[in-house]
Amino acid sequence: MILFSDIPLIDPLQKSLKDVGYKNPTPIQEQTIPLVLQGHDLLGIAQTGTGKTAAFCLPLLQKLALSKSHREPRSPKALILAPTRELAIQVHESLRTYGKFLSLKHAVIFGGVGQGAQVQALRNGVDVLVATPGRLLDLIDQRHLKLNKVEVFILDEADRMLDMGFMRDIQKILPLLPTERHNLFFSATMPKEIQNLASKILKDPKKVEVTPPSTTVERIHQVVMYVDQKNKPDLLIHLIKEMNLKKVLVFVGMKHLANRVVEKLDKNRISAAAIHGNKSQGARQRALQDFSEGRARVLVATDIASRGIDIDGITHVINFDMSNLAEAYVHRIGRTARAGKDGTAISLVTGEERSYLVNVERTTRQELEVVTDHPYHSEVAMNARVMGVGKAKALIEGKRKSHRSRGSSGPSRSADSRSSDRPKNPGGPKRSGGHGKKKSSARKRFTSRP
Repeated sequence: MILFSDIPLIDPLQKSLKDVGYKNPTPIQEQTIPLVLQGHDLLGIAQTGTGKTAAFCLPLLQKLALSKSHREPRSPKALILAPTRELAIQVHESLRTYGKFLSLKHAVIFGGVGQGAQVQALRNGVDVLVATPGRLLDLIDQRHLKLNKVEVFILDEADRMLDMGFMRDIQKILPLLPTERHNLFFSATMPKEIQNLASKILKDPKKVEVTPPSTTVERIHQVVMYVDQKNKPDLLIHLIKEMNLKKVLVFVGMKHLANRVVEKLDKNRISAAAIHGNKSQGARQRALQDFSEGRARVLVATDIASRGIDIDGITHVINFDMSNLAEAYVHRIGRTARAGKDGTAISLVTGEERSYLVNVERTTRQELEVVTDHPYHSEVAMNARVMGVGKAKALIEGKRKSHRSRGSSGPSRSADSRSSDRPKNPGGPKRSGGHGKKKSSARKRFTSRP
């Protein structure tokens, strides 16, 4: 197994890696760092949690440390673009950690806060600037910043840039950069729009792909629970209490729903915090810190606000709302099962969301395990997977009416009707794979999972 000491990084970087206890590089670090040190443009495809931040920060810091160019006010030598404030802050913190034995200066700029301190940092001069697109263009328009001295340009989480509508901003930023520069491009997925953008930015790049597109981490136990929409909050509470979950990341589709879920959890004495686009930067940072340090058992997040969350020890990811994008599902569940640990992803699926689930299974080439052993199981939602919501409701209601009619008139019942009186779970949890196929793992109790 390769060690960081086997990679040609300069002594100050090796010392910082030793200080944080890093011995073995991850696959993307092992493949990426030598290529970047050799000066190649790079296209990196990797899921969240694979170590790509260090994969580009370490060679970037070495390149700048060995550079003979001088630091100038308002003109950074390297630019890292990130889609969210949280990710920008985390990349900046990584630069500080890895570069603490170097004399380089770095700064981070993002919207939602006053610009005074950011402008002052740029005026003093920085080697590396980490920025979100909106604030970057804003400060350029105000002439607090120029990009004509950028030697290295790094675009991180390119697919999320697309999701958040930043493509137009990036198209404005690219002409402001020098034609001759070193480019690094990272994305977890490669839809056509991202492929086209990469072809415009990169010159004869090397490609590093540590995970096939839209696949999920093998150590994550993925299950589906069918439920009616009105029962989702109660099922969420049941799962957290029944399984005694301590560090849970819950994904919702809308900002207002995140607040409502937190209120519901708080009323049931489950400490929770929310992050979404309407929260101030300070509130978001406090929520992340409370969750990271265990003061909040549950963090409720929207997809956009959650980008860049890198918190150790998340045991469970719960999709309160299923995403209509398979790529988003992959990003979500990638927040668990890190650093060689196991994790669990639970998706609460209604009949209306069955097409989203089908898309996830088709794209990831996996059939998710179905768990019916919970008090809010919905036969309508489960049958809608095959026949559609309207027909499933009609079928279930028809069976109920037929059962009541036969019970009142007293005729002998068929085997099918008698089966409806049997206990729903006579021998333990009742589970099946997608489309009604039983899984071999169904004999294991779900609640025994980590």
